[in-house]
Parts: sequence; structure tokens; C-alpha cells
Amino acid sequence: MTLRDCAEVSELHGERFARRWNDGEFESLLLQPSTFGLVARQSNARIFRPPLAGFVLAREVAGEAEILTIAVQERSARMGFGWRLMLAAMREAHHRGGQSMFLEVDDGNRAAISLYGKLGFEVAGKRPAYYADAQGRKSAALVMKRDLG
Repeated sequence: MTLRDCAEVSELHGERFARRWNDGEFESLLLQPSTFGLVARQSNARIFRPPLAGFVLAREVAGEAEILTIAVQERSARMGFGWRLMLAAMREAHHRGGQSMFLEVDDGNRAAISLYGKLGFEVAGKRPAYYADAQGRKSAALVMKRDLG
């Protein structure tokens, strides 16, 4: 992910989450040395800049990595983009010195929880009433962890 991707990434974030992060928030995070982002695009040889299929934003500090956010276009769901983005983020975090990786996921997001479980993440804790949807309903966040070593 580069600064050039931030507007497109912000738009996708807004489609997939109740609270959209704006492109300035993504830019600010990418400018931090500990943070990195990856994008996936639908490949099409006829298009110079293929459409965004998904992204992941993560950071690694003092041996601990964290997935800050990840999203895949609805039309690209179940095509392996989330899987590949997570694997790439785990590799990059480990390369940067990460020994473990954490993430938070809405306890009602069964597809994401299943994906993370298949990738070796386990529930390490729960944060009640952490997320709010567009109607203000609250849901818990599961804190999940996986060793990278």
C-alpha cells in the first residue's frame, strides 16, 4: 500500500465497516515507520491500474504485530484475497521482528473468525460492547492471537 492507494482503501473501508477511516487517517498511519499496508487487485492485463480487491493495514512494534484493519470487496469475497493478504501481512510482520500477531474481530463476524481460526489465530480475550453498527447497536470484539515464530 502506498499513499496513492489511500483514497481507494478508505472508500472500501467505508463499504465494509460502520465507521469509515478517511484517506488522511490511512496516510497518517502509513507514514509511521512501524506500520505497513498491502493491497490486492483484480488482475486484468488490459487495465493499467486494476480495481482494488482488498487491503490489510498492520504494524509491528517491539516483537508484537497487530492487524489494524483488513477488508475485501464484497464482489471479491471467497476468492482467497483475505487469506493471501493475511499470509502476506504475517510474513512481513515476522520479517520486521514480530514474534506474535494480534487482531480484533466483531464476535458476530463468523466468516472472519473462521478465516482467522484456519490461519492459526486463537481467542485470547474479549472486549464487551467494543463495536457499534450504523444503528448504534453494540457488539463485542474478540481479541485473537497467533505466534509468528
